[in-house]
Amino acid sequence: MANVHGGRLVAKALKRHGTTHLFTLCGGHIQAIYDGCIDEDIRVVDVRHEQTAGHAADGYARVTGRPGVCAVTAGPGVTDVVTAAANAFRAGIPLVIIGGAGPRALSDMGSLQDMNHVELMRPITKWSVSVPSTDRLQEYVDSAFRIAQAGVPGPVFLEMPLDLLMNWADEAPPATGPQPPARPGADPSLIERAANLLNNAERPMFIVGSQLRWSPAADALRAFADAVDAPFYLNGMARGALPYAHKNLMTRSRKVALAQADVCFVFGTPLDFRLEYGRAINPSAKIVQVDLDGGEIGRNRHVDLAIHGDTGVVLRQLSAATKPRDTAGWLSMIRAAEDKSRAKMAAEIDSNDNPPNPLRVCAELGKRLKPTDIIIGDGGDFVATAAYVLQLESPQLWMDPGPLGTLGVGPGYAMAAKLARPEANVVLVYGDGSFGFNGLEFEAMVRQNIPVIGVVGNDAAWTQIRRGQVELYGQERAVATALSYTRYDKVVEALGGFGAYVETVDELGPALDAAFACGKPALVNVKIASSEFRKGAISV
Repeated sequence: MANVHGGRLVAKALKRHGTTHLFTLCGGHIQAIYDGCIDEDIRVVDVRHEQTAGHAADGYARVTGRPGVCAVTAGPGVTDVVTAAANAFRAGIPLVIIGGAGPRALSDMGSLQDMNHVELMRPITKWSVSVPSTDRLQEYVDSAFRIAQAGVPGPVFLEMPLDLLMNWADEAPPATGPQPPARPGADPSLIERAANLLNNAERPMFIVGSQLRWSPAADALRAFADAVDAPFYLNGMARGALPYAHKNLMTRSRKVALAQADVCFVFGTPLDFRLEYGRAINPSAKIVQVDLDGGEIGRNRHVDLAIHGDTGVVLRQLSAATKPRDTAGWLSMIRAAEDKSRAKMAAEIDSNDNPPNPLRVCAELGKRLKPTDIIIGDGGDFVATAAYVLQLESPQLWMDPGPLGTLGVGPGYAMAAKLARPEANVVLVYGDGSFGFNGLEFEAMVRQNIPVIGVVGNDAAWTQIRRGQVELYGQERAVATALSYTRYDKVVEALGGFGAYVETVDELGPALDAAFACGKPALVNVKIASSEFRKGAISV
């Protein structure tokens, strides 16, 4: 085998793991990796802020099912990617973060951008380590991919000093190599107990979360839901796993079902704020919790059956052990509550008032989505509205920050999604506040020909916070939550993209059509009316 420089060794290892894109903001410490990527046919995608590079690696993972990879320079490059690492850590997303560092020979001597990256990243990654030598770069990349995907997925951090990347070593791959992550099934005795609970239940319900995305048996959910008469509620990356028209899929009646269920199955979803720390579930209900993290099971509330396992694998096991039971009356009652709640939305969806109602905007957007399209939510109130209104079905994909609630994820997610699935329309649903975080990434999209469609719901406020703030303190004391009806579309136009501003329902459809058809990064900036749809919706 020939000797190659360390950057080429890193690229060769990434290529073996199926990496097609490296997301980055340039830095002298990591430039050897770029050189290696050219030889290994890995596209280097550059952004305007390291946080976006991290979010793009996150988005790449969500779309492809493989760890995304970003590379950032030393010092502030690493500190800038911290938010993206924390978001992926909380959401359970596998990514490999490569951080540059000064030459190891100059450690602790005050070299440019010198700092302790490894300790900084340790609390928000599954593994944080500095590679010790050039000849072990490939070994550490292999380990990073393995650890990122094992158990609950998550980010890892590899520090690679400049001299290691510039030095030369044998290109022979290490003894280990890519392998699919192990995904545990349940002990048969636990499946038997779970099946008994379900078979004897009169009011069962199912909550299925993002861990379904990483399951090799994700299709088991559809088969299981076809066979069991019970309401199913999907959150996070599980959205779309059942068709919107499926008889058991519910989106607007969860509170009713949680209050009355006698058995609640919770798959790949922690008992956190989204379930009121478990208190939203009927106090007398039996709870079966299935999770890839055994330490997560039973946090905040006692569960009756704990299953450490993969969502899809356990659903497949449970399907084989379940006997059909007539719970059609229970399902009909929940369907009635669902239909009643959806009917309340209809008036706002059909509204012709100006400025457009946010539900109407989301409904018009939904009419233009194709079966393979990807929708990204980056915001608060408007994005939460879109999550309820858009009728998604796999292979459509919904991506949002997840439980850390990180705003600014949108451009990175969108760039990665379009590159990973170029045939899809990638639609970035924005709150007007969120645009301000990383809006300049539209320059990177224009320059690198990554056509993403942005839709801003512009109500000149951080509405998810402001609504409750006004109620608590009064209009005159509502500070730091008001914005202006800023022309974000003009910003995108100035960066070389397409921009449109909408103030009426009549303008909305043509503006969306033009954005979808323009073939370049686009932003439709819609002045929206206020709505009571999300009143009282705040989580802490």
